[in-house]
Order: sequence, then structure tokens, then C-alpha cells
Amino acid sequence: MALRWYSTVIESTRPRELAAWWREALGWDEVYAARDEVVLVPPWARELSEQLPFHRVPPGLVFVLVEHEKTSKDRLHLDFAPHTGDDRDAEIARLEELGATRVDVGQGDDVTWTVLADIDGNEFCVLSSREM
Repeated sequence: MALRWYSTVIESTRPRELAAWWREALGWDEVYAARDEVVLVPPWARELSEQLPFHRVPPGLVFVLVEHEKTSKDRLHLDFAPHTGDDRDAEIARLEELGATRVDVGQGDDVTWTVLADIDGNEFCVLSSREM
């Protein structure tokens, strides 16, 4: 028996706004929404859930309400990569237009990724283009 990676949970004092931001950033679907919780999944996840075994369906993102603001650097962050056929710089510019900000975590100028923060200050990276 194996466990399925079901979701990554992101805490926020404003989960609905943050989920809406990530929905726009990723192009994912909202599958559940309440005052204190919003669930997003990749658009193909619903179809896959009907075709694949439970443990092979991709994970989603869950945004939950917390009363406290973020006070330190994240111990976990998400990495995203454009396909080699996509324009990485244009994707970063699009995320910045949505409200993402560049973050200096001491990464230096010669790295192949860009560190950004979402509208709540949660760090994530846009990696160099990848085939897979």
C-alpha cells in the first residue's frame, strides 16, 4: 500500500485572495471553496481521477485560513519550470504583473532560477526551461 501525495497546504490570513492569485498564475481549477479553505487542482486532474488509480492522480493546492501573518522565511517552497518551447522571461513578467515580487534569498546573480514571492510573501522559484 502507498499513500497519495494529496495536496500541499498553504496557510494565509486571506486564503480566498491567495487562491485566486494562484489560480490565475497556474491556470488551475477551483474545486472547493469555503470561507476558510479553497482547493485548486490542475485542469486535467478531474479527468485523470476517473481514469487512473487513486495514488496516481496529481496533487492539488489547499489554501487555509490562519490568524497569524507569515513571520519567517519558508521552510518549503514550490518550484515551477516553463517548457523549453516557452519564454521563461515572459512568464516571470506575467507573474510580476499579477503581483509577484522578486526576492533575494542570497541566491547570487549566476543561478538558473528566479526567486519570487506571491501576494502573501510566500517564496517560489521559476526554474530554467525543462523538457520534463
